[in-house]
Amino acid sequence: MLNIVLFGPPGAGKGTQSERLIEKYGLIHLSTGDVFRANIKGETELGTLAKSYMDKGQLVPDEVTINMLRSEVLNHKDAKGFIFDGFPRTNAQAEALDSFLKSIDTKISVMLALEVEEVELRERLKKRAEVSGRVDDANPEVIQNRINVYNKETAPVKTFYQNQGKFTAVNGIGSIDDITQRLFQEINNL
Repeated sequence: MLNIVLFGPPGAGKGTQSERLIEKYGLIHLSTGDVFRANIKGETELGTLAKSYMDKGQLVPDEVTINMLRSEVLNHKDAKGFIFDGFPRTNAQAEALDSFLKSIDTKISVMLALEVEEVELRERLKKRAEVSGRVDDANPEVIQNRINVYNKETAPVKTFYQNQGKFTAVNGIGSIDDITQRLFQEINNL
């Protein structure tokens, strides 16, 4: 089973690249953002709780996030693998994910980290707000807070996977096709 953690700051292109990896490798896309939005739209208890954190640009607590993703993985028992997009965001989440995957006899194959400078991230998020209507991407203060939270709380997760020999940095600047080819090359070299 091919299980990929697609990693990078907000606006790095994880969603765009996930679509291409799904198509090529037949994987199931698990985006915490999508899972949160579905729960928010469905007005579930977990969705309401997640929204209260997301509206402030803060991370949703681990327990809420892990419970949502566990349910999603178990709903796809015949999957060839998964792309975890936006998860794990903390070392505690990474440990919980490893433990959960081990319990179903699989593991993370690789963490692919899209690396993009902050100036570029802010521009991408502004454009995404204009195109998608995502209000969380329109507010410069929320954008900067999300980037700051990523740098302080999420970026350290790469060390967790570096210590397992599973971390690969990928240049996230360039055309969408160029970035896709870089990701394909890294996966094909596993």
